[in-house]
Amino acid sequence: MSKIARMMQQATAGAGGAGLDVDEVFSTHLYEGGSNPVTITNNIDLSGEGGLVWIKSRTDSSNHNLEDTVRGAGKSLNANNTNAEENQSGSFGIDNSGGFLSNGFKLIGLGSRTNAANQDYVSWTFRKAPKFFDVVTYSGAAYVDQTINHNLGSVPGMIIIKCLSTRKWVVYHRSLGNTKHLHLNTTDAESTVNYFNNTDPTATTFTVEGGDSDVNGYTLNYVAYLFAHNNNDGEFGPDSDQDIIKCGSYTGGGNTDVDVNLGFEPQFLLIKNATDPYNWVIFDTMRGIPVDGSGPWLVANSNSSESYDTGIIKVTSTGFTIMGNQGFIGENGDTYIYMAIRRGPLAAPTAGTQVFAMDSGSSSSPAFTAGFPVDMAFKRHRTATDNWRTTARLIQGSNHFTNTTGADEVTASQMFDYQNGYYDDSQSSANQAWMWKRAPSYFDVIAWTGTGNNMNISHNLGVVPEMIWARPRSYADHWSVFHKDLTYNLKLDNSSAMGGGQVFGTLTSSVMPTASGSIHASGHTYIAYLFATAAGVSKVGSYTGTGSAQNIDCGFSNGARFVLIKRYDSTSAWFVFDTVRGIVAGNDPVLNLNGTGVEETSDDMVDPYSSGFSVTSNASVNTNNGTYIFYAIA
Repeated sequence: MSKIARMMQQATAGAGGAGLDVDEVFSTHLYEGGSNPVTITNNIDLSGEGGLVWIKSRTDSSNHNLEDTVRGAGKSLNANNTNAEENQSGSFGIDNSGGFLSNGFKLIGLGSRTNAANQDYVSWTFRKAPKFFDVVTYSGAAYVDQTINHNLGSVPGMIIIKCLSTRKWVVYHRSLGNTKHLHLNTTDAESTVNYFNNTDPTATTFTVEGGDSDVNGYTLNYVAYLFAHNNNDGEFGPDSDQDIIKCGSYTGGGNTDVDVNLGFEPQFLLIKNATDPYNWVIFDTMRGIPVDGSGPWLVANSNSSESYDTGIIKVTSTGFTIMGNQGFIGENGDTYIYMAIRRGPLAAPTAGTQVFAMDSGSSSSPAFTAGFPVDMAFKRHRTATDNWRTTARLIQGSNHFTNTTGADEVTASQMFDYQNGYYDDSQSSANQAWMWKRAPSYFDVIAWTGTGNNMNISHNLGVVPEMIWARPRSYADHWSVFHKDLTYNLKLDNSSAMGGGQVFGTLTSSVMPTASGSIHASGHTYIAYLFATAAGVSKVGSYTGTGSAQNIDCGFSNGARFVLIKRYDSTSAWFVFDTVRGIVAGNDPVLNLNGTGVEETSDDMVDPYSSGFSVTSNASVNTNNGTYIFYAIA
């Protein structure tokens, strides 16, 4: 977030002002190794604020690489072993000559842990910030208990300690208490050793027992990573009232799903079975935690490459669900500890380019470039008959079409495995993609399984949805479209006028109630895309035709880049216009979202207008007394 945007938020958020956004203190960033040097731009201020960068190869059996700003760039620790700190002397890893940047970090060398050619990597960056994360170093004492000061500003939920010599990693977790511990580098179950002198940490200190070389050995040096636990006391987001990190526990359910309520949708999860000896597993939504439970995971205590499993864990709008009976994730009766970080952003977008992009196909990956991680997209061929292939990060591995009633189809699982776009297959330039990022007050995606009864589906739009596209995934049926200015639903997959039914109950800023079995049949899966008006960014609205050209004011400053128009009092297509194909003062290329036809270029329906768009006298979009809905993005 820019300083100007922060000042504007502080001016409008009340006496407390705006808090940090989760995207300012945490990042999961995917990259391909082989360039030397390589700069990772994740918008985390490490040079000014400090923090930790944790890197793991996804495709190679190499050690985890942890470097922090307190010990200094180039000084590496491995989460998966007891090795002493390695001073890489500027040969590889984070550049020890200014490698911690104000917006990320710079890697040098071609070492296998951080930057080998043709290898895929994930980096997790934790910025130092009150009530989120802190890094401290200290020296051991001679058989004397020590109280170590920290600046977390709240009672730690988890502390990870490593001696800089050859010793084990020691983990304190609030769910286990001050008499128990775990070792990050092993599968060991919880054990009772008095590492913490039977003393709970406080908002300013933690205690280590004297004489134990793992945490407090004479002449030895240590680093401690402290993670907060927010419990309705987080100070993040536009109103400084949001939680972004939780350290908690759950009990495995065996073959019964276990729902863990965090109060937010997570983007990162670290989980360990505390009862029995199993791996520490790491999940994140950039690599994928789709709602069918099939996705990749890494092991913190092993150098192994990324594993992939089916039906083990899925994210929800309020937390996550354990689906599997495997010992490392959900064995019946076992206790599991976790650390979870919230999905961002928390603030509404301030520019359309932050959350919406269009691109023509390319032969290089990703086939379509957005400039941000994509959460939902549809793509199709412009000049040939084609379906609108639509998919979302939450359902990666499958897709559906806006122009048909068909159930989901299986597709490539790597479509969203990119920082700056989507789609893994080579695409010709005649193919185009339209790409959305989820953000408050703008756009959200939710997916659920029906119970056979009316349901209250939680969402994270943060405002009352103004338009919703919803459909079954597991069987064929129509798309149902809700719009704030309509009494009843429309169908996205056809050109029919407004019907006489309503599948939703009274919508709120956090809940979408279902009121029809068509979107909550027992055991079937569903998806909904939620849209809203974000000031200066998007507009959900309606107008009445006049038969003469008229300007549609959306509150934009540089006109609309994307416009969707549908007449609802009579049969009409869902017309799609955009500036990549051309919104001009003349004939405009137009596609029908509900059809497979090639792009039409023989009509002039819309024209540019600085505050939104103009509709011409063309009867398709401006019949006198005809009623229309629209959705526009700046």
